[in-house]
Amino acid sequence: MVFLQYNYAFLFIVMLLPMLCYSSYVPKASYYSTPDGMGTSSGACGYGVYGKDVNNGDVCTASRRLYKNGAACGACYQVRCKDKELCSEEGAKVVLTDSGEAHGTDFILTHRAYAKLAKQPYMAQHLFAKGVVEVEYRRVSCKYGGNLMVKVHEHSKNPHYLAIVVMNQGGATDILGVEVYEEETKEWISMRRAYGAVFDLWSPPSGELKVRFLTSAGTETKWVESDNAVIPAEWKAGITIETDIQLS
Repeated sequence: MVFLQYNYAFLFIVMLLPMLCYSSYVPKASYYSTPDGMGTSSGACGYGVYGKDVNNGDVCTASRRLYKNGAACGACYQVRCKDKELCSEEGAKVVLTDSGEAHGTDFILTHRAYAKLAKQPYMAQHLFAKGVVEVEYRRVSCKYGGNLMVKVHEHSKNPHYLAIVVMNQGGATDILGVEVYEEETKEWISMRRAYGAVFDLWSPPSGELKVRFLTSAGTETKWVESDNAVIPAEWKAGITIETDIQLS
């Protein structure tokens, strides 16, 4: 009888342990500084200057778990810290443009975004003094205005190598994949995710290119494509094209 009681007690502890481990996890955020307090053009998503200025510089670096190997590039999060004496109820809305973590953080915000966590502007100095704060966060819809955009990456070399950066996706949407349409074979050709929001393809089809995107929002995954050709036949590195696709 004693042996059975011991077994039941042991089983209860084993079942309880994962819940205790989960409940002890507390999300954290920190900040990084640049000369103007905004983002950096060298973020892992590959956005360049767009990644520095988007959302008025309220951008963030995220942990590998949230970064999702680049699929979450461009995602919007509402982040607020938990100290009720110092932290505002609303917090800051930030756009994910980079990957990285330090001191167990989920987010590293720009200086200007981190300051917005404070209840009052003069309280921001106390949050900066802490360096790392406990936070709550949630994924929210991005509302950029305008349609999904594609930039031909600077490393592209027509006609041998095409790389594109996917930008300005609205809603709470992840971009999981990109394909271009080859008119001659009537087939869609997959592009490789090079890194972040950058997709590339060696020996791309000639002529104007239609593009489609594999998107994920919540539990729904689907392909969305432009009605018209997105990439012109004589494309050049550095051009940015607004598609007729709007994600919401």
